Amino acid sequence: MISIVIPCLNEGAFIDQTISSLLHSEDPGEPWEVIVVDGGSTDGTREQLTNWAAAEGKVGWLDNPNRVTPVAMNIGIQAAKGDHVLILGAHSEVHPSFLRRNAEAMRSHPESACVGGVVEQVHGSASARRIGAALSTPFGVGDARFRTGGPPGHVDTVAFGCYRKAALAEIGGFDEDLVRNQDDELNFRLTEAGWRIWFDPRIRSRYHVRSSFANLYRQYHQYGYWKVFVNRKHKTITTWRQTIPALFILSLAVTAGWWLLDSLGFVGEAWTGVGRSLHLSMLALWVIGAVGSAWSVAASRKDIAGVVRAFLWIHMGYGWGYLSGIGRFLILQAAPPEKAGELTR
Repeated sequence: MISIVIPCLNEGAFIDQTISSLLHSEDPGEPWEVIVVDGGSTDGTREQLTNWAAAEGKVGWLDNPNRVTPVAMNIGIQAAKGDHVLILGAHSEVHPSFLRRNAEAMRSHPESACVGGVVEQVHGSASARRIGAALSTPFGVGDARFRTGGPPGHVDTVAFGCYRKAALAEIGGFDEDLVRNQDDELNFRLTEAGWRIWFDPRIRSRYHVRSSFANLYRQYHQYGYWKVFVNRKHKTITTWRQTIPALFILSLAVTAGWWLLDSLGFVGEAWTGVGRSLHLSMLALWVIGAVGSAWSVAASRKDIAGVVRAFLWIHMGYGWGYLSGIGRFLILQAAPPEKAGELTR
């Protein structure tokens, strides 16, 4: 049996589409259920969920008074009747073959605790289209195969993963200390326990991209910030692609300071102009990479500037968040802030 767990908070504009797409799924060859875990929505979502539960026997919902996403996931996992638990976003819709492909992949790959596929994008506005384009490129998000696509195979993480409930119980479920990076951290513990993660591009779902550049920056700032917490907790080193935004911002700051000191006469003659040259060279390389990537994915020339802007917010948000996390978690050795629980979906 497959139990689909959907963490939810104020998703009244999307939750009907999410549940409806599941109910139009092809037969996966085993029973399935939907468990929505709501964090106290105030936009009518709870009333919608009550209506769905009354009309469809497969659909139920639970309350998450804590309001934090990993807590919602664990509540759903504990209530799940299935031996497979699929974590789905409330902003999403699934392809008719989604459940069937997940079930087939779980049967075909017993070495894998989790399987997942490609998350396509739905754009409700021009801003969302430009943000979505940036999120579909290696320049924007690195080699995340669930965003950029690619061949089937073992990977380090997937989105909207289908998990073996026994494997989740083995490692203790989702880490409730985290606000972001819950999936990555969980998958890391699964692989440390000897399990694998399988990517199958035939498993397809769609996600409604948020259209706010401010929210994009905030989201990636949280990703970078909490990545450092995960690294400290597990005594691991971040992959090279996850350090690039922070190194880029740090390099810009250092070369800008060098340039300033040079202009004030504090740099020896042999080093005059070096700081400015390095600073401008790095900026130029970033612009070339951003414009080239935007050109390859933008829906039209009018979108290129918007895609470049999205790249900027992604890299600046993640990089500054990562540096902030280093300051709090590694240098100060501090605990997560009390208000971290407010940063949920």
